[in-house]
Amino acid sequence: MAQKYNSISSRLDEKMHLILHVNYFSSALMICIALVCYFILDIKYIVPQVLLGYSVLSLLNIFLLKYHKKLLVAYLISLNLGVIGSIIVTVVTGGINSPFIFTMPLIVFAGYISTRNYGQFHMYLILLFILLIYFRNEIHLNFPNVVPEKSKDDFSLMSVLFSLYLLGGIFGKVLLGNYNKLYQSKKEIEKKSNENEVLLKEIHHRVKNNLQTISSLLNMQARTTENEDTKKILTSSHNRVLSMAIVHEMLYARDDLSKIEYRNYVKQLVKFHIKSLNKEDKKINFKINISNIKYNIETAIPLGLLISEFITNSLKHAFVNKDEGTITVTIEKTDPEFYTLILSDNGIGYNTFVAENKTKSMGLKLIHNLTRQLRGNLEKIDKSQGVTYLIRFKEI
Repeated sequence: MAQKYNSISSRLDEKMHLILHVNYFSSALMICIALVCYFILDIKYIVPQVLLGYSVLSLLNIFLLKYHKKLLVAYLISLNLGVIGSIIVTVVTGGINSPFIFTMPLIVFAGYISTRNYGQFHMYLILLFILLIYFRNEIHLNFPNVVPEKSKDDFSLMSVLFSLYLLGGIFGKVLLGNYNKLYQSKKEIEKKSNENEVLLKEIHHRVKNNLQTISSLLNMQARTTENEDTKKILTSSHNRVLSMAIVHEMLYARDDLSKIEYRNYVKQLVKFHIKSLNKEDKKINFKINISNIKYNIETAIPLGLLISEFITNSLKHAFVNKDEGTITVTIEKTDPEFYTLILSDNGIGYNTFVAENKTKSMGLKLIHNLTRQLRGNLEKIDKSQGVTYLIRFKEI
């Protein structure tokens, strides 16, 4: 919150700086130009009075800003004073051929510095004015040119120099300063981002190490216990913890810390389970049908546990009295919101006992719970051979 407040305060200070510079310098220059017009260029009417009037009102606007503190109000008053003054001077110094017309793009530019909407408003307003003075004969708007013939070139030079000075000497300097500040901010953000990325990688690395430590402890406990049921429970817990560790290991190794390329993750799960569970060296083939899909860590872990449970159950129970088999894992995006996961094997299928007591199976319970965690629904497809689950889920 404090950082956001400082950022807003900094932008307000920059706009305040711009308003003060433009108003002070343009007011001073307008007074000088008014005096030159009156005493040197022999322009006695309208132009000097308008320029002096602009200077007085502009300085008054800055004086009042110190009391009402409404920066946008002061900025709009300054812009509109510039529009009105420029229109009047342009009309009486040659219309469409007046050199003073070049000050109007600066007013549009200043409007865009305030906000996009005000910039567009002043742009359309000035475009309308230019079209009106161009077609002034057709709409019977004729104004006298108050610039004497002998002073036209001098007035043109003075108008062009004034426009160039405002553009380069004030707007250019302010924008260059803002660009330098923006560049420095960008460098600081990149530095902070790199530091955070290193820190996040280190966190994933430590989480992976901690999970592997827990997994090793469970494995050691499983080897030392003599109770077969306890050994199975500890081994299953060891495998589940290691499935989670693989996610953090992949995040640590990747440049993208927010998403996991899921096909590679499932391949690593398959290798791990074949090594740890396929003790009889059966020829179990795995088919992984996953396109270029990436998941965040909130989705990757429960989905990985779900796939691990199915693979574990299939390797343990599906190929009893069989020397070979196939396990298939398919993930595809079926619509903008849902993914479809298909898990299947061509093993012996569910026997009557397992079907009647599936609520007592920890693996099956976990599959149902993980499906709910993924905000999905699970459907068991009846087949003559093997087991197939179809699960529709959302990315969390």
